Parts: sequence; structure tokens; C-alpha cells
Amino acid sequence: MSSLWISNARVIDPASGRDEVGNLFISDGKIVASLSAAAKKSAKKIDARGLIACPGLVDIHVHFREPGQTHKETIATGSQAAAAGGFTSVVCMPNTSPVADTAGTIQYINDAIRRDAVVKVYPTGCITVGMKGQSLAPIGSLKRAGVVAITDDGDCVQNNEVMRRAAEYAKMFELPIMDHCQDASMTQGAVMNEGIMSIRLGLRGWPNAAEDVIVSRNVILSTYTGAHIHMQHISSRNSVEILRRAKARGVHVTAEATPHHIALTDAELATYDTNFKMNPPLRTEADRQEIIAGLRDGTLDCISTDHAPHTDYEKDKEFDYAPNGILGLETSLAVTLQVLVRENKFKLPYVIDLMTRKPAEIVKLQAGTLAEGAAGDVCLFDPDEEWVYQSKKGFSKSSNSPWNGETLKGRVKTTIVDGRIVFANGKIK
Repeated sequence: MSSLWISNARVIDPASGRDEVGNLFISDGKIVASLSAAAKKSAKKIDARGLIACPGLVDIHVHFREPGQTHKETIATGSQAAAAGGFTSVVCMPNTSPVADTAGTIQYINDAIRRDAVVKVYPTGCITVGMKGQSLAPIGSLKRAGVVAITDDGDCVQNNEVMRRAAEYAKMFELPIMDHCQDASMTQGAVMNEGIMSIRLGLRGWPNAAEDVIVSRNVILSTYTGAHIHMQHISSRNSVEILRRAKARGVHVTAEATPHHIALTDAELATYDTNFKMNPPLRTEADRQEIIAGLRDGTLDCISTDHAPHTDYEKDKEFDYAPNGILGLETSLAVTLQVLVRENKFKLPYVIDLMTRKPAEIVKLQAGTLAEGAAGDVCLFDPDEEWVYQSKKGFSKSSNSPWNGETLKGRVKTTIVDGRIVFANGKIK
């Protein structure tokens, strides 16, 4: 492979503590300390003056819809959207058609990844057969097939004994459980956060307690079994506090926040725009502020997008009937920089850590660092460039984004995977 020489960038690598303007070298797909004189002459050069060079972003919660729902997204289009957003490693959820509860389905997904993906895509397997929450999927077989975690994301295992046994097996096979925390008995027919806005809009409310109860259960089961349980898309201020106390006791739990839950509240639903409808729902300003506080103090471990594509005709329905979910990959970095760095004064290296090393560690990916010998996965972005996001011109097959038409600040310029440029100047390479 040819060599790559990135010069004049502000290189930020939280994993190694590096933060300086300088050079970044890649040879044979790996980060190297330097290049020989001969290699420098033949290397492809990128002048990154004014840009940040950081590890390729890592997202451990995306929906690529393949197999079975390719009218919404495919591994090809989803991975292109990831590349456009600066992501070099993503973890896709198993709520496909059929669901990923067998080694055969995982093999199908891995074959599609090898054939079509432009970034690194890692599959997860189901906790339960058919994602029905009744009997355990073959967790050992799923591990051997290559899953990096097990989850019934999209659904939540309601039976506590089934979840307990899942935790025991996950511990045995050294797999994290990623859980969508929702007590279904409390959310029947609910479509938005329960509160003043739901009353005003005449929509069925979804209480914080539906999340809090399951987060509490998972803390108890992790304490009981020693399993690593990761809480997905935390939205409730009470859940943040439950996790904060659990972590203080050394319980093996982790959690993520999404860009939309740190940026938006249920007030956005005043126009009944279904592009603001998601699961869990947007909540109150008090919830939003506590999620930000949880990211600041380490209670919440990382940022994940929950990239959830749906077609226009699916979203263009009465609010009660439209599906939950929004796009997230192409807007994640800009939204996160705006909320955490500009509005809440987080240090930039810390925010990059939330989007690189820390999510990679949760599912044990070899990613999230620019240390010598690491994979040559790099994101180059301009933190100050303003641009208008137009979802229909994006790389996803769908366009369901609350940021469509919005001016964002902070733009990915180049994405590099194993030393190969896969995205640059707005185009997939």
C-alpha cells in the first residue's frame, strides 16, 4: 500500500494524550511515527492546515436495515453515510428482517459488509430468539459467528429471569449486553414524552419511569451476575442519577447519549413534525441538562447516534402512526460540537474521546486511537466551517432528519480507513 502524509493538522488523540499541530503518517494501513525519505517522496500528501485530525469516529449504535429492509438503508448506503460523518467503525443493530438471531444471518451480514461497506461495520446478535423476549438466542454460536455484543435493540427484554440468564451467558462468552431500556407496560400507545407538551398536543405520554425501571433492573442484574450491561440512548435525568450511583459502587455498567437527546427537547414537537419522533422520546430541558452533566462527569460513557432510517412515506403519516427514529451519522459531529464544546464549554479532546476511544472500549474494538501501530483510521474535520445540511442530498437512502435545512458548524472533510481515503470533499472515493 502507498503511504499517506497528513501535514499541518491539529492532531488530537485522547488515547495517547497527543494534542499538537504537526504531522500524521500512515504506511501499509497503519499509523507510523515517521516515513523514510524515499516514502515521503512517493507518499500521498494532505495539507490539513486549519483542520483537526483525530481517530476515525466510532458509533456503537446504528441501524443499517440489511437484510430485509433495504428500502430504508443498506450496508452500502449506511456505511457511506458513516464515512461522510467521519465514522470509520460502526456497530449495527440486529433488528433486521429476519432478525440477527442465528449464525447464518450473521454470516449473511458479514458477507454484505465485506462486499459493500466502505467503513468497518461490526454486527450484533439478538439476546432472544426472534427478539420476542421469551427464550435465549444461541449466544455462543453468535459469538463464534463474529458478533461484538448482544442486544434486542428496538425491543427490551421484559422478563427479568430471561434477562438474568442472558447476563450470565454474556458474562461467560465475554460479550457486553446492550439494552434498550423500556418497560413496555408503561408505554402502550405512547408517542412522546409524558408532560406538559404531551397534554398540550393531545398525544399519549411516555413517562421517564419506563426507562428508569429497566435501568434499575439492569444495574441489579449486573451487580448480581458481573456481566457488562450497556444502557442505550439514555434520555431520563433519573436514569443518569441511577447510573451515577451504580458506577460509584463499581457496578459494570456503561451508557450512551445521542446527539438528539443532548440538543433537542419535547418542545420541538409543537408542529407535530414526525422527524422529531424517536424512541426514547425527546424529553424536557431538565432531562437534557442532566444528560449533558452525565457526559461531563463520566456517568455517560460515549456519544452514539442511533441512526435509524425510515422512508418518506413511512414518516409522512399522522404522528401516532409514524415510526420512531431519525438519521444521525452525517450530522453527529457538528451537533455534538455545538452542544458540548460551544454551548457547554467541554474541552475538544474530551468530546473527541466520547466519540472515539470510549465507545471502542465498550465493545472492545481495535479502534479509537492514533497511536503508533494502530489502524490508519482518521477523521479530518474543520471545526469552524458552516454548512447547510440537506438530508435528501446525503448518503443515506432515507432522509428523516430533524436537522434538514439547518445551518450546522463543523464539517468532516476527509475520512480515512486503514490508510485509504474513502470520503473527501463531499464525495465517496
